[in-house]
Amino acid sequence: MSNNDPEKRDDLLIDDSEPEIVTLLDENDDEHRFELIGACNDGGCQYFALIPEGSADEDGGFEEYIILKQIINEDGTEDMVEIEDDDEFDRIAAKFDEAFDSETEYD
Repeated sequence: MSNNDPEKRDDLLIDDSEPEIVTLLDENDDEHRFELIGACNDGGCQYFALIPEGSADEDGGFEEYIILKQIINEDGTEDMVEIEDDDEFDRIAAKFDEAFDSETEYD
C-alpha cells in the first residue's frame, strides 16, 4: 500500500495519506479532535476507527484506537456513537485489528 493511496479491503478503508480530522462533542459540549484512521461498513452500518489528534508516533503508528458507529437521526443528521452491543463491538474491532495488523511492515 502506498502512503498516498487508501487501501480498500472489501468494506474496509485504511487511508495513510494526510489525516482527516473529526471534531466530536462530548456530553458537556466540549470539543475533542480525532484523526480518522479507518472506516468500514458492516451490515449496513458505518463504523470509524479514530485516534486523538496528534497521538500517532513519528512513524504514524498507534497503540490504541476507538471505534464509533454512525447513526442517522430522525432529522437526517449524522452522529457518531459508542457501540453498546458487546458482540457487535467485538466483530467490528476484529475487522479493524486484522486490517491494522496486516499493515505492519517488518524489515
